[in-house]
Amino acid sequence: MIRIPKAEYARRRKALMEQMEPNSIAILPAAAVAIRNRDVEHVYRQDSDFQYLSGFPEPEAVIVLIPGREYGEYVLFCRERNPERELWDGLRAGQDGATRDYGADDAFPITDIDDILPGLIEGRDRVYSSMGSNPEFDRHVMEWINVIRSKAHLGAQPPKEFVALDHLLHDMRLYKSAAEVKVMREAAQISARAHVRAMQASRAGLYEFSLEAELDYEFRKGGAKMPAYGSIVASGRNACVLHYQENDAPLKDGDLVLIDAGCEIDCYASDITRTFPVSGKFTDEQKAIYEVVLRSQEAAFAAIKPGNHWNQAHEATVRVITEGLVDLGLLRGSVDELIAAEAYKAFYMHRAGHWLGMDVHDVGEYRVGGEWRVLEPGMALTVEPGIYVAPDNQTVAKKWRGIGVRIEDDVLVTKKGCEILTGDVPKTVAEIEALMAAARIQAA
Repeated sequence: MIRIPKAEYARRRKALMEQMEPNSIAILPAAAVAIRNRDVEHVYRQDSDFQYLSGFPEPEAVIVLIPGREYGEYVLFCRERNPERELWDGLRAGQDGATRDYGADDAFPITDIDDILPGLIEGRDRVYSSMGSNPEFDRHVMEWINVIRSKAHLGAQPPKEFVALDHLLHDMRLYKSAAEVKVMREAAQISARAHVRAMQASRAGLYEFSLEAELDYEFRKGGAKMPAYGSIVASGRNACVLHYQENDAPLKDGDLVLIDAGCEIDCYASDITRTFPVSGKFTDEQKAIYEVVLRSQEAAFAAIKPGNHWNQAHEATVRVITEGLVDLGLLRGSVDELIAAEAYKAFYMHRAGHWLGMDVHDVGEYRVGGEWRVLEPGMALTVEPGIYVAPDNQTVAKKWRGIGVRIEDDVLVTKKGCEILTGDVPKTVAEIEALMAAARIQAA
């Protein structure tokens, strides 16, 4: 299934080259294969910048963009076809496939890069590359430059400037096209079904990994090859560990379980968190904290619209959560003074969200010129307020300790406000309890 059309990749490359200085060259490597243990590899996942410009899914490849080059501005170095290796590892595009299927103007074997690339770099005033993110590739770039320098006495001209490609490319990635939004909606819908399935399956006596298995099943059933990040399934006091990963504790009646999980479709991430009672019924204390978090998320949604700045959604969550903590007796004092003193951070220690796209914590500056970035249509972000009452917090009544609640949705900034991409998962106390009660009746 083609989700991002070939023409869009071409538009992206063209837009990037229009921002590059005249007589320059951009060089970008594919992600390396990662070894899991000994001779076993992790499932391959392409580098997001490389994927964004090419859609090319293979390792051992290098993109070269040369604005104004007579024989084609987009050059791709990649592996040659190899029947023996393809028998073991799967089909390769080869040079013909690189031009026919992936839009390269010219393609060469990756084994020839040392012979060919210095000649493409020679005479260019500026080199754009992913400096600092791949030290081994940085070393190769300098080797190619040194080949040119070694021939300076013969008239070869090495480049004068080296510039990180990130600041151009990552600003482009911040604005999602219609095709990207369509893929992100698909990822969101698959992840939403997975969260619903986990809620329906939850009961005391299972383990956290039992619910993770339900998530993974729905991800793969929907066509996602992998989660967008390590799934968090945290029950009871584990929900107070923000990046909990063990996922092996038993689910106990009376506890909450916090699930932070999302799948990836064509390298586009979704990111959803829901918190619900293991056995389907919130206690009074759990419900009270949950509803404060939910109100804070709704306040954040109202603050997300063109013209507002990035931090306004976070500020909205801070105010609602601080007010709620005072109302519940978990904080004492003036709301304004508590906010100024950041007293809420004992219970709400993270930001309200982050950019979302090809990376779950996607690229893009949060500040521009020292000021919070103004939101514009096409930007995608998460909204994920939370309250976590540490199990050993002696400043609060025992009934509150060990309760952790986070609610997270993915949103797209629209012309008039924002669209919630992940709204298919029940979120109010009544909706969650009704869903889980129906599942128990059906299972009985």
